[in-house]
Amino acid sequence: MVDTVERFSNRVTNYVKYRPGYPPELLRLFHDEMDLTPGSVIADIGSGPGNSARMFLENGNTVYGVEPNAAMRSAAETAFASFENFISTDGTAEKTTLQDASVDIVTAAQAFHWFEPEPTRRECKRILKPGGFISLIWNERQLDTTPFLRGYEDLLQEFANDYGAVRHDNITEAEFAAFFESGFRQRTFENLQVFDFEGILGRLLSSSYMPAQGDPRFGPMSSALRSLFAKHAEGDRIKVFYDTNVFYTQV
Repeated sequence: MVDTVERFSNRVTNYVKYRPGYPPELLRLFHDEMDLTPGSVIADIGSGPGNSARMFLENGNTVYGVEPNAAMRSAAETAFASFENFISTDGTAEKTTLQDASVDIVTAAQAFHWFEPEPTRRECKRILKPGGFISLIWNERQLDTTPFLRGYEDLLQEFANDYGAVRHDNITEAEFAAFFESGFRQRTFENLQVFDFEGILGRLLSSSYMPAQGDPRFGPMSSALRSLFAKHAEGDRIKVFYDTNVFYTQV
C-alpha cells in the first residue's frame, strides 16, 4: 500500500475539481448541536485541498487546515489566498503542531480512516478547549440505488488497487465508540453531483486506489466507464448520489 501521506499527491487536480462539497444542512448542524458561531476556531485535520474548510471559512471561522501532504496543502493555500482566517498547517492527525486548548471544534472530512485512532484521540483532547467537539464526516457514495451506481461499483471492484482495504466503511460502530469514548451522535444528509463524461472520469481518478493515467489498466478502465456512462446517461449527464454522514461528540 502506498504511504498514506503521499498516495494522493498525483490526484490533487482531480480531487479539487471533482470531489463533492458538503450540503448546507451540515453547517446548520454544527450551529445547532456543536455551538458553532462565526467566532469558533476550527481544526480541520486531514484537510486536503480544503473542500471541507470552505464552508467554515465562508462562515467567518478561523480554520487551521492541518494537512501533511505538500501538494494538497499547496492547493488549499492557493484556493484560500484571499481568506485571512485560513491558516495552513503542516501536521498530522497524531501531531497537529497546534497549541493546547486552542480550538473549539475538530473536524476530519474524508480522512479519519487514514488516522491512527488512539494517538489521534489524545491529540484532539489536547488541542480542544474544554467542552469542545469532535466531528468525523464522510460523503458516502450510494452503491446500489441506481443502475449506474451499481455498475460503477462493479467497475471499482474490477480495476481498483486496494479499494477493499482502504474503504472508510470498514470502520465498525465499536471502533467509533472506542474513539469517541463518551458516546456519539450520527446524522445523515442527502448530497448529489451531476457529471458529464469528463467529470465522472475525473471523479473516478480522484480516488487514490484507481489506476492513474500511464497505468496499463487505465485504457480498459476508461473504456469501461465510457460504456457505462453511455448506457445510463440522460441528456449526456449522470447523477451520483451520496449520503453525507456525520459522527460527532462533545469532549
